[in-house]
Amino acid sequence: MQTYPNVHLFINGEWCRAMGGETIPVIDPATEEAIGMVAHARKADLDLALEASEQGFRNWRDTSAFERSKLMRKAADILRSRIEAIAWLMTREQGKPIAQSKTEIINAADTIDWFAEEARRTYGQMIPARFGGAQQMAIKFPVGPVAAFTPWNFPINQIVRKLSAALSTGCSIIIKAPEETPASPAELIRAFADAGIPEGVINLVYGTPAEISEYLIPHPVIRKISFTGSTPVGKHLASLAGKHMKRATMELGGHAPVIIFDDADLERAMEVTSMAKFRNAGQVCTAPTRFLAQDGIADRFMDGFVKSAQAIRVGNGLEEGVTMGPLANDRRISAMEDMIQDAVSKGATLKTGGKRIGNKGYFFEPTVLADVPPSAKMMNDEPFGPIAIVNRFSHFDDAIAEANRLPVGLGSYAFTRSAKTAHDLSRRIEAGMLTINHNGFGLPEVPFGGIKDSGYGTEGGSEAVETYLETRFISQMS
Repeated sequence: MQTYPNVHLFINGEWCRAMGGETIPVIDPATEEAIGMVAHARKADLDLALEASEQGFRNWRDTSAFERSKLMRKAADILRSRIEAIAWLMTREQGKPIAQSKTEIINAADTIDWFAEEARRTYGQMIPARFGGAQQMAIKFPVGPVAAFTPWNFPINQIVRKLSAALSTGCSIIIKAPEETPASPAELIRAFADAGIPEGVINLVYGTPAEISEYLIPHPVIRKISFTGSTPVGKHLASLAGKHMKRATMELGGHAPVIIFDDADLERAMEVTSMAKFRNAGQVCTAPTRFLAQDGIADRFMDGFVKSAQAIRVGNGLEEGVTMGPLANDRRISAMEDMIQDAVSKGATLKTGGKRIGNKGYFFEPTVLADVPPSAKMMNDEPFGPIAIVNRFSHFDDAIAEANRLPVGLGSYAFTRSAKTAHDLSRRIEAGMLTINHNGFGLPEVPFGGIKDSGYGTEGGSEAVETYLETRFISQMS
């Protein structure tokens, strides 16, 4: 029978306890029980990781792209072979249903494979010279050791994009993984270690987020940072990186609008959006949140969406048939309750849900509200939970105005049969990602990132590789 382990740091190719012996308890969000401990890194541990990363980079940058690709693909195969055990760990520590944990691991392996292949195509260029006998070249080099900071909602997939992009280009990396969900990230790193990635190339630490980021980002060894998390924290870390001239990729919060037009395929819209909304208990940065249904179909969409929400089976993610697990912690429960109370007090109508389930485990009902005014807290701050807002609109411009009202712009959705409407949406919606008539986010080969206060840079597609490379110009006269 599988048991949850005590999780160690991974520094310079070795699994180790924190030098000070400190640990942090890991809580199962379905039972509120402590299920294990994770090592708590301090500055002395970070110094070891920095030293290892610096040496690891010297070795890894000189490893051919072909060889790096082979090792990465081997790691992906190892990860796939361990899917059952790793999924069990992820569900214990994070709460999502076991099927969603397995999907996350499969997607992670696919991401590794994609970046492994993309790394073999980081081409430079020859530039025609205006002088006889001159040769001009632009050559790509890995930027250097990377510091990556990741959240708990997707313990493996939030890491694997950063890790794969860094390794594929020849960079070493220090990953500050989430203390709440440490075991599944550790198993991701174990797959790479068992595949033969050299010592020091990958280093894994856990600890106090502010302490680790404030120490790693300014450190001269680190040449790039990648952060996924809230906008306020992201702005602070970006300013710190800018102060030290460090490259940064910022994947920050969103508040995704969903526009359903009168001519939409309603059955498809309800199926796609209900699945996307309540996946991982709504704790997804691209989760659809502000639903805007056009007058002609608003009542039918509301009725169908409410029925879909009521059909969701909430429970322990390890139990068969469960389709939504608990929230991450008790703070998420109080945040949901506060937002719902605020919205109702301002005139919103609670259509379904709205309450905690039981008194053990952080379970919350799938919730739908209608006619939520713009002044409500949930219309301006991302709920990051199982709350859907369904409001009406009459005209195209009304929907665009609401979709673009907020300073964030990460994901957005729309449903229409009109080619003209789809074209106009692609030009007018202010978001880094727009998916029309389906959910097309998060594939390894496509960009993933936001605009405005949702950050900058991308963690998917060919553009993701570029941020880990620097271009150097060489001109030579024969």
